[in-house]
Amino acid sequence: MDITTLKNRWETLKAENKALRIRDAAKKLGVSEATLLATNIGNGVTRLEGQWSELLLACKGLGKVMSLTRSEGCVLEHKGTFQKINVHGRAPQQIATVIGPIEQRVFFKGWKFGFAVTQSTPRGIMESLQFFDQEGTAVMKIFLQEKSNRDVYQQIVDTYKHPTQSPYLEEVPFEKEEYAETIDQEAFVAEWEQMKDTHDFFGMLKKHKLHRLEALKRIGEKWAYQVDKTCVQKILNMASETKLPIMIFAGNKGNIQIHQGKVRTIRQMGNWINVMDPEFNMHLNEEVVDAAWVVHKNTNDGIVSAVELFDKDGEMVAQFFGLRKPGIPQKEEWKVLVDSL
Repeated sequence: MDITTLKNRWETLKAENKALRIRDAAKKLGVSEATLLATNIGNGVTRLEGQWSELLLACKGLGKVMSLTRSEGCVLEHKGTFQKINVHGRAPQQIATVIGPIEQRVFFKGWKFGFAVTQSTPRGIMESLQFFDQEGTAVMKIFLQEKSNRDVYQQIVDTYKHPTQSPYLEEVPFEKEEYAETIDQEAFVAEWEQMKDTHDFFGMLKKHKLHRLEALKRIGEKWAYQVDKTCVQKILNMASETKLPIMIFAGNKGNIQIHQGKVRTIRQMGNWINVMDPEFNMHLNEEVVDAAWVVHKNTNDGIVSAVELFDKDGEMVAQFFGLRKPGIPQKEEWKVLVDSL
């Protein structure tokens, strides 16, 4: 469908439902969110380009913002500053660790398109920086707040403005990963049991060419087992009631956002379970969750337990841990909560 037709159909959808989000409109129209957003280039939308790691580093100067990252079924929103950003490696394999009120693990290989967006909302004019992967799926969005530094925002837009403000995006599907049909089960189990750090898990999956969910199914109940897929209700309510600090991970191919700390206000709204705290919101669509697993990993600090949620395609929706730091065992209260599932 051509740009004009797409734009007109989107306008029709918005007229029918003023609360319709662009992500949902894109699904209805059979296009990516980035493609739909690009139809407004020149009308509140400016396309960006450049070294994404440098652009992210410039975001430290924005002051307090709201950073939003999502998987298919879980949205994490944090208000705060990009306090400390460390970039590692060289393009296109660069990654960044963001530490502070906003905590992230950024994979720039997953970044393809960027936009500065100014839009009218019921709450007034909203300005944001939005980034998407090569398929046009949102990676991360940064929304300015009342006290954000708009001079820095404008400087970022001017510095990284794409020379061709064209609404046509060259999207490319991701290659499907190849996984092994048979593995050395004995070696796989031995490596799982001998892990020293939770980060060893990714290398093990790569070595054995295993999909994450398949690995959980193969390892045996000593290390991983399924639980009720609505268990997040219990996790959040218990963590809130007992003031137990937890960690929540959610993200996509370009960014993982992490919550570390207590959760207070838990609200169930239809299929969505929400954390509605002043500086942190989580929105989890329980309808998207197809399976929940308790996963135990060996580390130098003892067993570390997580609850992992997957969608019907076997993709990660979110992970939950008890809050801990390297060198410190996980809290007994978290182990008791996980065991109760």
